[in-house]
Amino acid sequence: MWAITTLQHAIGQQVLSVRDVLSLVQSQQPQLAGYKEQANAAGFNVKIAKNTIMPEVTAGYQAGYATYNNITGMSYPGLILPISGPPSSGNVYGPVPGTALGAMVKWNPLTFGQRQAAVEKAAAEYKLASSFYNDVLFRQQYMAIATYLNAVYLQQLMESYKANITRTRAGLEQSLVYAAEGLRPGIDTTQFQAALAQAETELLNTQRQYYAELTELSRIAAIPGTPDNIRLSDTLLATQLPVAKTDTVNMTDHPLFRYYEAKKAVSEASLKEVQRLWRPKLDIWANAYARGSGVAADGTVDKANGWSLTRKNYGAGIQVSFPILQFTQVNLQKKQRQASVKAATAEMGQVTLNLQKQQETAQFNYRQNLLIARQSAVQSQAARYAYDGLTLSYQSGLIDFTRLIQGQYDLLKAETNEAGALLQVWRALLDLSIANGNLDEFTGSIK
Repeated sequence: MWAITTLQHAIGQQVLSVRDVLSLVQSQQPQLAGYKEQANAAGFNVKIAKNTIMPEVTAGYQAGYATYNNITGMSYPGLILPISGPPSSGNVYGPVPGTALGAMVKWNPLTFGQRQAAVEKAAAEYKLASSFYNDVLFRQQYMAIATYLNAVYLQQLMESYKANITRTRAGLEQSLVYAAEGLRPGIDTTQFQAALAQAETELLNTQRQYYAELTELSRIAAIPGTPDNIRLSDTLLATQLPVAKTDTVNMTDHPLFRYYEAKKAVSEASLKEVQRLWRPKLDIWANAYARGSGVAADGTVDKANGWSLTRKNYGAGIQVSFPILQFTQVNLQKKQRQASVKAATAEMGQVTLNLQKQQETAQFNYRQNLLIARQSAVQSQAARYAYDGLTLSYQSGLIDFTRLIQGQYDLLKAETNEAGALLQVWRALLDLSIANGNLDEFTGSIK
């Protein structure tokens, strides 16, 4: 039988507390690692936006064949500024060589706020990516703890079912003795055998569920190996009540609130970036190049000079440009971004309302589950006393099997209800911690 608690099975196992699981989720889950790298990638956009203040310098060399008609003016566009001459008096299509070596400098030292808007938008997008990672991490850690609590509850159920098997087996052995002595009918033995089979079946079903929860826990926390190698250390969660404050906290630190706050900041930064599009642009340029042409100034062809850089040129200047006819387009973009800001503001309002109601509900559930757990403890103790009395009565011949097995069932139900009630208190505390956006409230209550 698969049993996680046997000494042989415990050897070489990975013992995990709630804090261990939280750490594993953060450090080992592949999905979270991907989101973290996405946030890191977004961080580089800030440096890229700031780096646009550096001048662009491009150097290159060209060589080629072109028609005699305008050899010096035919060059690959982009690097070499347009040049002309000497033209021919007529169309001469014979190819002659031409070369060029140049360097282009372009600098935008003054952008009238456009660069700053781009930097602010990149910073907002980085904050959004980081807050998204934090929110996903928060939710994944919540799922891990919830799964851990389910596993602890099932582990406690297994202990109750094992105790029930022990009680049933003891009753079976007694019935065999009583039946042999003629003190009890043989049907009691058959009934005890059926009850024992039922008890063992319930244990097997619970073990299967427990294994499934450990499998899910190993998936969420990216724990290597099989669930057989996992042992939970915070098992006292099923036997004691937490001691925790239930005051609400400021929700501005909640990961979900911060995510929508960052989302709104991106919308605002995008609006500012659009608002500055309709501003002038200043370009400072400089160009230096040397060229060679297979056509001399008098029109003669000298292919040797076409491969040598015989003419040197340089130039510099400034350019101020203004997008005169883009006013309508920019205005439409502004209205679009303004609508996005309003939408983000509305989303933040809804998130704030949701978190407030979530806090109120979690507080109420926590208090109610505390009361239920205390009543479950009273019920469990009473069922235990009743079963002990029924056992003595059965041994004395005062009651029959049906009365005894009913008392045994009531005890099992009371034990499982107590374990469930205790775990519900911890789950309610977990929900309260989630509503407050701080899992330390839960982990700090674990002794």
